[in-house]
Amino acid sequence: MGRPARPDPHTSPSPALRVAVIGGGPGGLYAAALLKRLDPAREITVWERNAPEDTFGFGVVLSDETLGGIEHADPAVYQALQDAFVRWDDIHIAHRGHLLTSSGHGFAALGRRRLLEILHARCAELGVRLRFRTEAPPAAELAATHDLVVAADGVHSRTREAHADVFRPRITTHRCRYIWLAADFAFDAFRFEIAETEHGVMQLHAYPFSADSSTVIVEMREEVWRAAGFDELDEAESTSRCAKIFAEALGGRALRSNKSSWTAFRTVSNARWSHGRTVLLGDAAHTAHFSIGSGTKLAVEDALALAACVEERPTLEEALAAYESERRPVVESTQRAAAASLRWFEELAGYLDQPPRQFAFNLLTRSRRVTHDNLRLRDPAFTDSVERDFGCPPGTPPMFTPFRLRGLTLRNRIVVSPMDLYVAEDGIPGDFHLVHLGARALGGAGLVMTEMVCVSPEGRITPGCTGLWTDEQADAWSRITAFVHERSPGTAIGVQLGHSGRKGSTRRMWEGIDQPLPDGNWPLTAASPLPYRPGVNQIPHALDRAGLTAVRKEFVAAARRAARAGFDLLELHCAHGYLLSGFLSPLTNLRDDAYGGPLENRLRFPLEVFDAVREVWPDDRPTTVRISATDWAEGGTTAEDAVEIARAFAAHGADALDVSTGQVVPDERPEYGRSYQTPYADRIRNALAVPVIAVGAISSWDDVNSLLLAGRADLCALARPHLYDPHWTLHAAAAQTYQGPAAPWPDPYRAGSRPPPTGRTDAPKPRLTLGRPPRTVPPRPATARAAP
Repeated sequence: MGRPARPDPHTSPSPALRVAVIGGGPGGLYAAALLKRLDPAREITVWERNAPEDTFGFGVVLSDETLGGIEHADPAVYQALQDAFVRWDDIHIAHRGHLLTSSGHGFAALGRRRLLEILHARCAELGVRLRFRTEAPPAAELAATHDLVVAADGVHSRTREAHADVFRPRITTHRCRYIWLAADFAFDAFRFEIAETEHGVMQLHAYPFSADSSTVIVEMREEVWRAAGFDELDEAESTSRCAKIFAEALGGRALRSNKSSWTAFRTVSNARWSHGRTVLLGDAAHTAHFSIGSGTKLAVEDALALAACVEERPTLEEALAAYESERRPVVESTQRAAAASLRWFEELAGYLDQPPRQFAFNLLTRSRRVTHDNLRLRDPAFTDSVERDFGCPPGTPPMFTPFRLRGLTLRNRIVVSPMDLYVAEDGIPGDFHLVHLGARALGGAGLVMTEMVCVSPEGRITPGCTGLWTDEQADAWSRITAFVHERSPGTAIGVQLGHSGRKGSTRRMWEGIDQPLPDGNWPLTAASPLPYRPGVNQIPHALDRAGLTAVRKEFVAAARRAARAGFDLLELHCAHGYLLSGFLSPLTNLRDDAYGGPLENRLRFPLEVFDAVREVWPDDRPTTVRISATDWAEGGTTAEDAVEIARAFAAHGADALDVSTGQVVPDERPEYGRSYQTPYADRIRNALAVPVIAVGAISSWDDVNSLLLAGRADLCALARPHLYDPHWTLHAAAAQTYQGPAAPWPDPYRAGSRPPPTGRTDAPKPRLTLGRPPRTVPPRPATARAAP
């Protein structure tokens, strides 16, 4: 008689759960060990096509957080790891003759082979069946005879590819080549070394993993790799060449390889992680760049979560759903941090001219996991030195240092970002605008920006938009600028001028964003006759020569009124798919005249408008330009295009670039996350040495300080935080115990400059403990340790 069919996954897992694990890496082995430890009756088999002693790569770094999970789940594995670990606290950054050290980071590493030995031994001890040198049957075949199939078969997962229609993988190949090597001595810190060669920039990442061995990763851009001839070298030749390039870091010692080959990192993500009885784990489900040391960490944490969910949930279906629900947000957050780190190294050449300590700070904070405040806890002396180089007076956080644009000196680096309110009548700003902008000016920001102020009735987004096409509107704006200047001296107020283009004649945001008005629509103009949403929004009229001239004159007239109204700064809105942005993007500009085609032509009209506005704007007052640095859509504006757009506006006299992204086409796919737009500002600033305003989910004063100190931005614009808290800047000063001139509390508000007292929530502590010995509680670390 054959084996009975396995239970349906919708029913409760069998007490004698039968599990197949495809792949004998750390994630698969640990999942097998945990599932077996939680129920010894389970029949668990691991298939591994390599021999037990085979492994690729060299050292593995694990975080304190991951180790804590292991300690609670399996003390035996935890103790074995503890016995094998090497630990260190320092990061060394070598660049252009300088060796900088940052301390207090807390790393733990061991050899990958030793990690596998520990897990092999634990699996054998628990009764897990290990089948080495054996290719696993296909997952579909295993699922017919097993209750659960764990596909831990790596970045090139055959399981994922066999069921790609269900998992729907998305794989992105990146722009650097790298190779895993080893050195037969132990570095005394995590070391980053930069080599500037005749072929381009190369970098070394190295760390110890035993008392006498270190992992060494050499990485460089694809074009540098080819120019250096690595594409023509075999494994031994590549290894020898890398040792010569980084001879100083290695002390002249050799490197060794282990079936090492050059590869380009691939970021893997999946729309789903499970299919029936089969579930993806580790690199099969997701990858995150090695520069934040996350691959093994994520796989082990996956194993912990999967075993717990199988144990806790009544059915396999619920267990796999819970596993994905628990792990996906954590993984996606890690992938965002890893992507930021990966891009930083891809763009490394653009940072090499930074001062040494700023360069080091930039490297340490590249993933946004380590921040200014976090680094201050780890290494206050290093952070103090970076602040001194930046120009921070004693006791002054970076965000409260002044910044000069042309004849305007801003008392701090905080900008209240433009936010459309949609409450104007006939384009006239009213009491709501006075209170909104006045409150944020009183709240301490260095610069407060208006919403997009439209240059004509036809250039409005909605009937509720403000304008500057009449003198009555200018008079109303004068009332607001006068309030800001009189009641919040030292705060600057700027105006953002724009024209809606094809995105106009729509309802107010809360009535249906980008939806046309039910009646009373006005005709639209744009670069090309393309509706924003086909079948929803109206088809705009493509501007001809006369129309271009008329629009340019409208911008000039509005700029003149803005100057008379008392604005300190003017920003030209060339972003978010509005009229001028529509000329810049190849997705919205399909013209075949002098204003369409190559980027040089697409820039022509926005630059004509900028030049005309700059000519009538007072010479001592600055002008900025907001751009969308990417359309987040295939075939649209690229990061490289954004640098050239910024270069053109800077050459025409723009004092700063306000770097936003997207909102140009409705089918965009933004990579949302904390500070997700700031890398585009960073790239423009360091490529062109022009001031930039960074925007995009910057939510904390710690983020602001980090961006400024790292040289990624000169000013930071925040929108939603200022809606939540009009006094955001003053509260940021109070949180950092700053009381200097860059964040003065208005006289009537000074009594509220400290948090109000609250009721007691702590109970009286017991004075005596009787009947049992005192308990000693080990001190908690000052801060969690995150990978750099």
